Amino acid sequence: MSTLNKPLFILSGILAVAVLFAMVIAGWYNKAITAEENINTSLSNISKEEQRRVDLFNNLVDAVESYNAFEQQTLTQVIEARALGNQGKVEEAMLMLASIVEAYPDLKSIQNYDKLMLEFSITENRLASYREQYNNDVRAYNRFVRSFPVGPALTMLGYMRQDYQYLEFNVDNNDARNLFSTDENT
Repeated sequence: MSTLNKPLFILSGILAVAVLFAMVIAGWYNKAITAEENINTSLSNISKEEQRRVDLFNNLVDAVESYNAFEQQTLTQVIEARALGNQGKVEEAMLMLASIVEAYPDLKSIQNYDKLMLEFSITENRLASYREQYNNDVRAYNRFVRSFPVGPALTMLGYMRQDYQYLEFNVDNNDARNLFSTDENT
């Protein structure tokens, strides 16, 4: 090797190592940004499902109110039919009662209620899954940006580590109650 090529060879080697080092650092930086975006996406999914849960609950309340209104209307019609029968207008009472009975199996609000309860259950399962994914994304991010040599290298580049908190969901079933009980004490 000539004396002229030796410094060029060393310089090329140093340059190659520097480029390789820069590519590794850029990869770490990009991975940190991707991890942040995964966390933001997980949080967005949670927010979306929480809104869906609120909407479903409101629809569920509407379905129950609709059902209750139908029940009240049905009771009123049955009382009217009974009154007609007591007045000797049995044929009219029978026709009215038959129309009430025919309408009852086709009650849409109870079908809507069943569908909404299913959707509510699906939403709760999705929320649990999204919360778990969020915590997994936070865990992966925290491990990555705290690890050596990634953490110090990102800090030298001016990268500001985000402080994400894990979501904790503790349920206290001691105060659980039956919301559909007619007993005043529960």
